[in-house]
Amino acid sequence: MGLTSKTFLAAAIVLAVVFFAATVWLWPRLARRSVSAVFGRVGLLLATQLTVFVSVGLVANNSFLFYGSWADLFGQKQDLGVVTDRAAGTLASKNIVRVGIQRPDVPGGARPTMGGRIDKVVIAGRKSKIESSAYVYLPPEYFQAAFARRKFPAVVVLTGYPGVAENLLKGLHYPRTAHERVKAGRAQPMILVMLRPTVAPPRDTECVDIKGGPKTETFFAEDLPRAISDTYRVGKLARNWGIMGNSTGGYCALKIGLHHPDRFAASAGLSAYYKAAEDPTTGDLFHGDQGARDRSDLMWSLDNLPQPDSSFLVTTSKRGEGNYHTTQQFIAKVKPPAQVSSIVLDSGGHNFNTWRREIPSALDWMSSRLSEN
Repeated sequence: MGLTSKTFLAAAIVLAVVFFAATVWLWPRLARRSVSAVFGRVGLLLATQLTVFVSVGLVANNSFLFYGSWADLFGQKQDLGVVTDRAAGTLASKNIVRVGIQRPDVPGGARPTMGGRIDKVVIAGRKSKIESSAYVYLPPEYFQAAFARRKFPAVVVLTGYPGVAENLLKGLHYPRTAHERVKAGRAQPMILVMLRPTVAPPRDTECVDIKGGPKTETFFAEDLPRAISDTYRVGKLARNWGIMGNSTGGYCALKIGLHHPDRFAASAGLSAYYKAAEDPTTGDLFHGDQGARDRSDLMWSLDNLPQPDSSFLVTTSKRGEGNYHTTQQFIAKVKPPAQVSSIVLDSGGHNFNTWRREIPSALDWMSSRLSEN
């Protein structure tokens, strides 16, 4: 059974209840001062605590989708089988291969012209040499005859660390929210390219081009937009592209938007931080290169590099978020021609519930900054 399986969760809860009941029922019989009785009590306590712990962990994981599978939990790489088609004009020749299709969780989701479509793809970076899976949400307008010649703006959407791309579909409901905003007349139809910022799992690369390691920034800033534009009806100019994310994904979005205004016209960081993390999950990102470390500090970049002609959105809350003061500092440092907007909640923690409150307005904001051609 899968890690996020409801059947597995139910079995774990039932087992926890059984062991708890067994402990209560058998405890009087094991009250003797014998070796077997002591081992029996210890065994029951350990079994009860273990099953309760597993049940609570599974409930938390199913709610927040920290890990999508057993392999993801234990840091094992999940290699996808990719069919390589050598014929000219195929997806393979464009370094992107579709490996699956999903229905969006929206009314009429079974029909692309009404609900759109979600493609699961593998993107192979020409320059970075990185391969990563992603989900591409195509709005219903993409399949409608009236829009057959139209190119659509695209938004790269990134999870946090160590989140998985499925979080963006199941936990944060990006396709459903985008669909609802268009129906409400608040946003234009946009293609969403959803993936994790961790393109070399389990390592957290912080969207940095690491010397001798993964060139993560190159993948997101150059390879991914090129592959998507070559495959789908998306423009190749900066005004056609935005990037957003939460937590680590928010930092990456702001960083890439700040350093690549020629690729992205708008970037949004939900609950973002503003300097690359350096800890056991990241390893040595900079190998003693202070210039690279400074560049990964968004405050330093705003102070020392030319301000980009692009737009930024940052979010925080007065109570519950640890980035409130640094977010205010970031806002103060953004100068023309750059533009900055913010969402400041009265309260809200670093969690999915907070981000779900911010995503609708963030998508509206992103839509207003992008154009189709």
